[in-house]
Amino acid sequence: QGNMAFAGKYEFEGDENYDDFVTKIGLPSDKVEMGRNCKIVTEVVQNGNDFTWTQHFPGGRTTTNTFTIGKEADMETMGGKKFKATVKMEDGKIVAEFPNYRHTAEISGGKLVETSVASGVVYKRTSKKIA
Repeated sequence: QGNMAFAGKYEFEGDENYDDFVTKIGLPSDKVEMGRNCKIVTEVVQNGNDFTWTQHFPGGRTTTNTFTIGKEADMETMGGKKFKATVKMEDGKIVAEFPNYRHTAEISGGKLVETSVASGVVYKRTSKKIA
C-alpha cells in the first residue's frame, strides 16, 4: 500500500444512495441530474502528502482540489461551493470534513471507494482504475 496508493485515473463504476445524499446536502436539481450515473473520471496525482485531486465530468467540466495531508486547504464541493478544510489520513483513508458532510476516500481491491456521510445518509461511489 504505502503512501502512493492513490495515484492514478479512475472511472466511475457505480454508487449507492445518490438521491438521498444529494437531497440531504441540498444540491440543486440541475446538478442532481448531471451527477446521476455520471461517468466521472477521477485523476489523482500524489507526491508524498501532497495531492491534486481532479474530477473530469462529461462535457468537459472539471473540479480540482489541491491539498496537503494535515494542512488547511481551499477546497470545492460537488455543488461548486468553496470552503476551507484540513484533510487528514486515517488508517490509509483520506478524510475531509466538507461543510455539510464527511468525505473519505480509500483504495480497496484496486478500486477507488469514496464515502460521504450527511445526516446519517451514506453515499458510496466506486471507481475502477483505468490508468
